[in-house]
Amino acid sequence: MPFQKWNEKPEPGSNMTESKLPKALAQKIFTAVFTAMVIGGLASTLWSAEPESGALPPKTNSVEQKAKAPAAKRAAAKKQLTGAELYSMHCNRCHPERYPTERTAAQWKTLMLHMQVRANLPAEQARLILKYLQENSGR
Repeated sequence: MPFQKWNEKPEPGSNMTESKLPKALAQKIFTAVFTAMVIGGLASTLWSAEPESGALPPKTNSVEQKAKAPAAKRAAAKKQLTGAELYSMHCNRCHPERYPTERTAAQWKTLMLHMQVRANLPAEQARLILKYLQENSGR
């Protein structure tokens, strides 16, 4: 049987009927498109996953930064936030910040026990916040 083009009608007596020809063509096109999409997706994922080992960093006009000495990194890591800074950071997440003078030292202690649990604050940070609030309570 000679090769049949997609727009030609099948010869009488051939094993492909008129209703099967468009369906078979559609299946082949779908398979080809689906395969191309899968391969293209995998290729783009692999391409973007890792840069080439010999790739150079992009050139910029900025000055190259020197690596910090380990002692400088340790000193930066040891810088501790104050109670006031921690209070502003954590307490403003859920509600407006209150003035320390709005409550007594005892009231701040009760509130901090509750809020330490609610805000999931580390004990050291909660202690610093409480110290700040009690020292500035004014009562």
